[in-house]
Amino acid sequence: MSVGLPLPHDSALRHAAGEARFLDDMPEPAGCWHAALALSPVAHGRLLGLDLPPGVRAILPADIPGENDIAPIACNEALLADGLVEHHGQPLAILVAPTRDEALRAAAAMQARIEPLEPVLSIEEGLARGHYVVPPMVLSEGDAAAALAAAPLTTSGEFRAGGQEHFYLEGQVALAIPGEEGEMLVHSSTQHPTEVQHIVARVLGEPYSRVTVQCRRMGGAFGGKESNASWVAAAAALAARLTGRPVKLRLPRRADMAATGKRHPFLYRWRAGFDADGRLLALDALLAADGGHSADMSGGVVFRALTHALNCYGAPALRLECCAVKTNHVSNTAFRGFGGPQGALLMEDVLPAIARATGLELDVVRERNLAARTPYGQALEPALPLRCLAEAKADAGWDARLADIAAFNAAHPTLRRGLGSFTCAFGISFGIRVLNQAGALVSVYTDGSVRLAHGGTEMGQGLFIKVAQVVAEVFGIPVQCISLAPTSTGEVPNTSATAASTGSDLNGWAAHEAAGAVKARMAVVAAQRLGCAPEALRWEDGLIRHGNEALRFGELAKLCWQERVSLSATGFYATPGIHWDPVALRGAPFFYFSYGAAVAEVLLDTLTGEHRCTHAWLVQDCGRSLNPAIDLGQIEGAFVQGLGWLTSEELWWDKEGRQRTLGPSTYKIPGSRDVPALHARLLSDSPGREGTLYRSKAVGEPPLLLATAVVNALKHASGLPSLDLPATPERLLMTMPRQ
Repeated sequence: MSVGLPLPHDSALRHAAGEARFLDDMPEPAGCWHAALALSPVAHGRLLGLDLPPGVRAILPADIPGENDIAPIACNEALLADGLVEHHGQPLAILVAPTRDEALRAAAAMQARIEPLEPVLSIEEGLARGHYVVPPMVLSEGDAAAALAAAPLTTSGEFRAGGQEHFYLEGQVALAIPGEEGEMLVHSSTQHPTEVQHIVARVLGEPYSRVTVQCRRMGGAFGGKESNASWVAAAAALAARLTGRPVKLRLPRRADMAATGKRHPFLYRWRAGFDADGRLLALDALLAADGGHSADMSGGVVFRALTHALNCYGAPALRLECCAVKTNHVSNTAFRGFGGPQGALLMEDVLPAIARATGLELDVVRERNLAARTPYGQALEPALPLRCLAEAKADAGWDARLADIAAFNAAHPTLRRGLGSFTCAFGISFGIRVLNQAGALVSVYTDGSVRLAHGGTEMGQGLFIKVAQVVAEVFGIPVQCISLAPTSTGEVPNTSATAASTGSDLNGWAAHEAAGAVKARMAVVAAQRLGCAPEALRWEDGLIRHGNEALRFGELAKLCWQERVSLSATGFYATPGIHWDPVALRGAPFFYFSYGAAVAEVLLDTLTGEHRCTHAWLVQDCGRSLNPAIDLGQIEGAFVQGLGWLTSEELWWDKEGRQRTLGPSTYKIPGSRDVPALHARLLSDSPGREGTLYRSKAVGEPPLLLATAVVNALKHASGLPSLDLPATPERLLMTMPRQ
């Protein structure tokens, strides 16, 4: 048995020993040159000209042989600014030189002549102007206005949540190697090799078949290596095409943070009607995102924010409006959760307000408003979030801890402890139906070794070992017999991004189908040799058994070759049963929901606003986990990343629209001493629905939302009814009432 075992990450030892080879560790081809980007120093203006330094090759929009368009979904998103500058850090030119230092010096020396224009720098101003990159989507049920007017009690609120920098350890990097007849091999640190292939081909003016994109592993991604990686690779490929040399482009951290998109900031405005029992009767809410200067992937983020705005709760009458406004910020993009975490914050402002107004316990209000279906018509399982929350509270010793906190707070004049909880439902599938597909290629060699290729990418999350476990389970062989191929558009074409927490579901099923096809052929040969029907065979421990007789897997592979039986097969999987009406905003866009809950404790210094999360108890529904060790790592890592987004990671632009948080000295991601004592576990006895891979559930994104419990704990400690996020010490200090 391989599935369900807590096996280590396939590269764990190499990571720890520094032996895992990332893109920048690859030997550079002979004659390799290096590229650097010259970036705009202003947020908005007319580009009048560039004063280029001598001695290097400068690439401008006029040099592009194909289209100056890197849009992943829409169109007219420029690789290089052409006439109009729309955000600080926008690429203006590509500088190419024999060494990276020379290219970087040339980029720094380039002077841009720009006529400044007034930038739009806030969501409020974008709304006032009616400028959208994604126009409003409105999800409604019943008559919200009438229900609000008739409600016995009403309340309202407004708050904001900031964006987040991906801050992957390995920055954006690509190496492009030109070949014959327009061919281009691109090594890219990307979550989406097929999108890189398409964008590179578009910029070069070539068919997709002439561009091959390969990725063995990334040093982190979190959504930041979907569309961002595509244009970085396109810039390297463009330089390689025009110079006729291999070209590497690796962005320095400051340039990476200035030029690449981030998690979308959101503005929330809401009004709710409810009764004295704490039941939500009506809700009218606006969720407005800062999309930045172009659409990028904002449409999907808005969709997921809208479909997760009620979380696992319901209201008989509602109107939810969600949009993304156009501003002169970098175009915001995919980030772990893809709008779901932002959407789920809404009810964490609404339900506590109802609890305060009615005098009820918050968790009583939560339970009374749990829903059996979403407002767009998809079924939920309310017993699961309720169970997750009950188990997290039991693990934390909620009642005793709450009493202890009350005694502590009464005895300390300036320090305050707080306790908060959170539960969630997160939909699993891409919101765009066509993306819910995957392919794989499984090849068995005559010594019994197996090579596995699929469309998923490895970014540290453990996808490769999970899919290998699936193939090992099918063949009944040790996982060590399986070699993991780099992801390549040349082996598995037309792939989807490794995103939306679907990596194991999609690629695992595709690999299962491919391995199953090879196994079926091998079974015929084994049955003939062992004198039985194929279905009577037992595949286990590297042996194919019937009765007292057995064949070694490698022995059978050689027999199949001798019998001229193919030992290679492709597999394909398309998620069944999902559908969505984009006009009516109704359907079943998700294959299933993953549930989870958390309890968090914080300690707050009311004199300084400084705070830290001291403990967290997490319970996550992973179905029957494919690999509990990998899943626990994902739960803990996602929680800490969510903790950073909600409490410390503040992006800041000055009044001219220049981003000033461009490195770890000014942008505060959680450090090792910020991580609380974590008590994470998987929900037991909760198999996934029929049709899920070995009844497992996804885990990549949902646990990030659990960090919302920390915000609720900070509200408890500070006494504040609502918080703008991130809840930095400065923000808390300025918001708390003076003592």
